[in-house]
Amino acid sequence: MVLQAQVCGRVGHCRGYIEARRVVSMRRAFVFSAHAASADVRRWARMRTRGLAPLLLAAIVATAGGVQGQPPVPPVLELARARDPGIVTLVRHTSAPGTGDPVGFVLGDCATQRNLSEQGRQEARRLGDALRAVGVRDADVRSSQWCRCLETAALLAVGPVHAAPYLNSFFAGRGDEAAAARALRGAVLQKLDSRRPTLLVTHQVNITAVTGIVPVEGEVVFVRATAAGGVDVVGRARVP
Repeated sequence: MVLQAQVCGRVGHCRGYIEARRVVSMRRAFVFSAHAASADVRRWARMRTRGLAPLLLAAIVATAGGVQGQPPVPPVLELARARDPGIVTLVRHTSAPGTGDPVGFVLGDCATQRNLSEQGRQEARRLGDALRAVGVRDADVRSSQWCRCLETAALLAVGPVHAAPYLNSFFAGRGDEAAAARALRGAVLQKLDSRRPTLLVTHQVNITAVTGIVPVEGEVVFVRATAAGGVDVVGRARVP
């Protein structure tokens, strides 16, 4: 206690010493790990205004992603856990350079198709990490038979993948748009299992036909059936 006696030797210094000790205690309490001790966390520990500190902490928790170097997990992804039994997660396949498919496309031959790039594979893995981070495991995963969708679904690693022809693309006249939209809408309407999340990995045109949204590659759109037999969009997200 020699240090305390020296610091408190002049008027007003005891208060400064106590405040310094309080800040050190706050730092220790809120440094979640060596990785999470970012500049924002340290700045929070230095703040003495009680009204501002909780706000900054909330911002850190919302954007930190838990581990330095990993992208943040959008809170909306929690919808994928299917707490509401009617929610279905629509996923557009991740980055696959180009538009449509090459001449000579064959459904069962990936060499004839437009496939994921390495960036697309990394995007799918990051999305899978984010989904698992919010508790999505052992999901009911359905995929278009296109190779870029099947690979996206597999790299998510949130459940066994089952090919579903009703999720196949109808771009450039490869299928019947109206029939595809009816089939996808029907799959959403039949989603009644509250025990398992349901993920449908498909194409932009299919998602647009049902929701009116034009998702970017790798984007997730959450939908829910309505009592009138329609489909409502309840959220959307994309993991960086």
